[in-house]
Amino acid sequence: MKIIIFGAPGVGKGTQAKILSAKLNIPHISTGDILREAIKSQTELGKKAKTIVDSGELVPDDIVGEIVKETLTSTKCKNGFILDGFPRNVYQAELLESMLKEISNFGLILIKLNADDEIIVKRLSSRRVCSNCGNILNEAEITNDFICPVCHAKNSYYKRSDDEESVIRKRLMIYHEATAPVFNFYKNKAAIIEVNGTHSIEEVTKEILDKLSFRQS
Repeated sequence: MKIIIFGAPGVGKGTQAKILSAKLNIPHISTGDILREAIKSQTELGKKAKTIVDSGELVPDDIVGEIVKETLTSTKCKNGFILDGFPRNVYQAELLESMLKEISNFGLILIKLNADDEIIVKRLSSRRVCSNCGNILNEAEITNDFICPVCHAKNSYYKRSDDEESVIRKRLMIYHEATAPVFNFYKNKAAIIEVNGTHSIEEVTKEILDKLSFRQS
């Protein structure tokens, strides 16, 4: 099963990708993770990417695409994958289409998590992160002298700079301009599953699995 998980920043793509990866027994391929791994492992592409990252520039689509291709053609993806964070624009979608034609484009599924922008802004701007272990909670869950339920650190939760409302709105603007058109690109190229991403994590997972089962039946 080859899955692209798609949606605006903060809609829960990474969370659902990890859950689905465990339930479907196929790898979760996060482009951020594999890019960092390529840099850490000092592969040829990783070295190129590191030079660009160190200069403060964004890694070009072609290099990101080649790193994704290396992963998708590896043995760990022989039974499928869940792709998270790629493609981010139509050009990347075209690169992916070329890759999948080599691998086998059969059975490509795009899962789109939908949510209103204002809900996403409220959700992300309310996030707080434990400085000790990285656990994420909503600000409403954190009281005075709060102890982290994961690492038991005291008063360790803070608001990340990228969870400021102005930053979130800028990310959403970029998503609508560059990434949202990817959905139209796949309308006739993949099986489309749309899910309301504002429901609870468990409800979203159940709806996805129910719709996947229906597709497979």
